[in-house]
Amino acid sequence: MKKIVLTGAAGRLGSYLREPLSKMCDELVSTDIADDIGTLYPGETYAKADLASMEQMSEVIQGAEMVLHFGAIVDEAPFEELLGPNYIGSYNVWEAAYKTGARRVVYASSIHSVGMYPKNECIDTEVPHRPDTFYGLAKCFTEDLGRMYWEKRGLESVHLRILSCAQVNNARALGSYLSYNDLIQLVQRAVDTPVTGFSVVYGVSNNDRSPVDNSKARFLGYRPQDNAEEFAEKVLAETDPLDPQDPGHMCHGGPFASVDLGNSGLAGMNVVDDRKKI
Repeated sequence: MKKIVLTGAAGRLGSYLREPLSKMCDELVSTDIADDIGTLYPGETYAKADLASMEQMSEVIQGAEMVLHFGAIVDEAPFEELLGPNYIGSYNVWEAAYKTGARRVVYASSIHSVGMYPKNECIDTEVPHRPDTFYGLAKCFTEDLGRMYWEKRGLESVHLRILSCAQVNNARALGSYLSYNDLIQLVQRAVDTPVTGFSVVYGVSNNDRSPVDNSKARFLGYRPQDNAEEFAEKVLAETDPLDPQDPGHMCHGGPFASVDLGNSGLAGMNVVDDRKKI
């Protein structure tokens, strides 16, 4: 490919995607609202741009074959704070991609689009939306946006419902873990699969305790290699008995399922900022 655009390049997941994406195209344009992202990989350029600005998104996306949309506020917050980056930003990315002739958008969706399902229900990629927060609702909005742009305008999109792409340091992560290596493979398959139409796939590793079913997305060729079970003995030894009446323990969305709307879900999680350094 000649050009790929990555939004959210300054974020933790973006830090692991920049190098492999730079090897899949002649030009990788990484973008975020940070002033810079440090050392660039061969073929990579950086453009500071605001997702909420149609003009800036159109300029960055011009000439791209694919857009990897990972930019957003990555936590629950009041709706008014999420509206610009998480809702309007998604519209701007899709509309700019369509108008400038991009072929596909790959979107970092989330388990929080279906976070209120009980965890003892193994859900597939076709269950109705059931968001746990305004943050999860933005993921539902963008998945529906992607389906509409495919059905009405022929713009392909792959929506990666990421569960927990972070270190395994809690009992929930034994099922929800997505390793960085599997994240990279997932993104590569979303990019290099010849035809995708509108597709949804769960971003989860090959965990023994995975609570989701990816069988309807097998055509993408995503075959995760890592398994959180290697951390199980240590994690369970450090975990007190969980309350099955607490939505934070019982639902797919974890702490996001139990917080009041507008309040941080990450505050109840011990996510380690281990972003890649170069």
